[in-house]
Amino acid sequence: MKALLCATLVLAAAGDWTTSRPEAEGLDAGALNVLHQEFASGRHGYVDGLLVMRHGRLVFERSYVHDYDRLFAGQDQRRGPYNYYDPDWHPYYKRGGLHTLQSVSKSVTSALIGVALRRGEIPNVDVKVLPYFAGFRAPVDARWSALTLRDLLTMTAGIRWDETTVTYTDPRNSCAAMEASPDWVQFVLDQPIAEESGRVFNYNSGVTQLLAQVLRKATGRPPDDYAAEHLFGPLGIRSFHWKRTPTRLPDAEGGLYLTARDLARIGTLYLQDGVWERKRILPEGWVGESTAPRMVVSSQPGRDRDYGYQWWSLPYGADRKRAFAAIGYGGQLLLVVPEHGLVAVLTGWNIYDRPPPSVNLVLDRIVAAVRRP
Repeated sequence: MKALLCATLVLAAAGDWTTSRPEAEGLDAGALNVLHQEFASGRHGYVDGLLVMRHGRLVFERSYVHDYDRLFAGQDQRRGPYNYYDPDWHPYYKRGGLHTLQSVSKSVTSALIGVALRRGEIPNVDVKVLPYFAGFRAPVDARWSALTLRDLLTMTAGIRWDETTVTYTDPRNSCAAMEASPDWVQFVLDQPIAEESGRVFNYNSGVTQLLAQVLRKATGRPPDDYAAEHLFGPLGIRSFHWKRTPTRLPDAEGGLYLTARDLARIGTLYLQDGVWERKRILPEGWVGESTAPRMVVSSQPGRDRDYGYQWWSLPYGADRKRAFAAIGYGGQLLLVVPEHGLVAVLTGWNIYDRPPPSVNLVLDRIVAAVRRP
């Protein structure tokens, strides 16, 4: 795998979460413990951590240890940040406390777009995106000129891309091919248009990488530096690692590492409509706009989900209330349930012989633990 430049940032220290007991916040500790025991037994694969918050308080936190060095034996022995078997990089950065988020990074990138909109550095989500790529080799297909920021955010750009029929460890996967290229943005710009923009959802990590370039062009700064000042810093996130591509652009589609507690800060920011400690960080209404169900992705019972602006929208219960989530390869999950004031984080590394727990299973079990408002 290609060795890439990376960025690790440490920010000023800030206070940690206020803790409480599940019962004090209206949750059934027994129900949460049953889920914990299932994770501890290995029933749901390689889960690394479970964290649950309610009413802004940390009420349940458990971690699980797995021998990833042993699991690495017999796998691809090449080292580096894009060999998902390398235990120096996955699931923990340099075997420390920062956990890979994979595609949860996409939702954080969406948050940065919101920050840039609030600061006036991006005018609106209907702006045409091609001017942000001045200096790159222009796409051959003239239909690229019609693409808007909204098309990128909703993954409806219509670019020919296959990221779902083969695994990420297969070089035929479009995302894997992008990650092996010397310039990820140019790789995406070189792809043909297959569908009219704004109409067909196609999961595409490449469009998120285009968002990183939009942010760099609009703000004049790499997105990780911008995040450190305008998102992570205000939230009290002390440290993070964000892999960079060969052109030094942060890997916006899957390269961010955070602790579970710090990821919960982002979930809480979204639960609070973009306000943190009485300071507005995201535009008013951006959370609702970002997490609204804009594109139907799956209507299968028990697996139905829709897509917003790099966030997943999940109906649940008989009355079809809505939760929203950031979801990443290998079992990364940031889950927000506004109806119940809940934020949950799940981390893991299910890329070996077991599937991760389904998002719907986690959602249903966490909601089932609610006993009172």
